[in-house]
Amino acid sequence: MKDVLDGLWSGIVQPMLQRPPRVQMAALCYRTRETGKQVLLVTSRDTGRWIIPKGWPITGKTSSETALQEAWEEAGVREGKADANAIGSYTYDKRFENGSSTKVETTVYPVAVETLVDSFPEADERTRKWVSPQEAANLVDEPELKDLLKSFS
Repeated sequence: MKDVLDGLWSGIVQPMLQRPPRVQMAALCYRTRETGKQVLLVTSRDTGRWIIPKGWPITGKTSSETALQEAWEEAGVREGKADANAIGSYTYDKRFENGSSTKVETTVYPVAVETLVDSFPEADERTRKWVSPQEAANLVDEPELKDLLKSFS
């Protein structure tokens, strides 16, 4: 009987009680130079760690349009082309000001940067820099994002 109850708990009840991860869209902003592709990293506002622009879904926008909007707000990508197809995803633990956290599944869309400007909504809150995909992989913390960056060529 205990085995039956354990099976019901782990196979049915426990999965129903778990919250699904929240979702965000991210922009892997890039440009091509003679030396190869470069990707644009920005610092997070809270800890200053290196990240790619990302944010919550925006009503009325597709996922790739949301990624492009985040690239504007967080990195100053004034003009760019967001691919409608994601290149992958990664998860991370989002920490909130009240100390709580939640798992976030982040879908990544490549954005070919055409125009980058110095005046953008979060310019005073972030630092940005262009680096090779390999260097970017060394700078970010999230293991799955590291893998995406390493494979981006």
